[in-house]
Amino acid sequence: MKKLVIASNNPGKLREFQRMLAPLGIEVLTQAQLGIKEAEEPHCTFVENALAKARHVSAASGLPALADDSGICVAALGGAPGVQSARYAGDDPKSDTRNNEKLLYAMQGAADRRAHYYCVLVLVHRADDPQPVIAEGEWHGEIGFEERGSGGFGYDPLFRLPDFGKTAAELSHDEKAQVSHRAKALKVLLDKLRLGDA
Repeated sequence: MKKLVIASNNPGKLREFQRMLAPLGIEVLTQAQLGIKEAEEPHCTFVENALAKARHVSAASGLPALADDSGICVAALGGAPGVQSARYAGDDPKSDTRNNEKLLYAMQGAADRRAHYYCVLVLVHRADDPQPVIAEGEWHGEIGFEERGSGGFGYDPLFRLPDFGKTAAELSHDEKAQVSHRAKALKVLLDKLRLGDA
């Protein structure tokens, strides 16, 4: 596999994928570069949404496609925002700032601050690939009481990591590339690619 298309327009995700796939010599294209519109994400699970996105982009491009669906799951909120993480505060427009404000409001008075980021990656070699390659990763932490840090994206300024004494937004790119949910899922995927299982 010499080329693949990333089924995302999220610049933060794209930078992470390009950095992590570069050592394999795979040329990474984006759906925006190819003029492909975003897929619908109507499903209630991360894996179904990722599969829908990968199949959509592969069908439109004729190339292998890699899709990610990820979000933050908060124990005190019954796993919310979950698959709605990017649209938690609404879709018009999507906004990390508004999402973080809504999460802080929802967590007022919550004693249980546990949360985890979840990521599922789905790679299809073609749109009707009967054996998509699936890789998952989780990153455990807790929801802080205020935003800290300017790195990362999404809920990173609120996602506190007790082992580091920092939020995800305060980690360096190198630190994040070792421990994040996406990094863990991508490592599983890369292992499968290296072993010829993908």
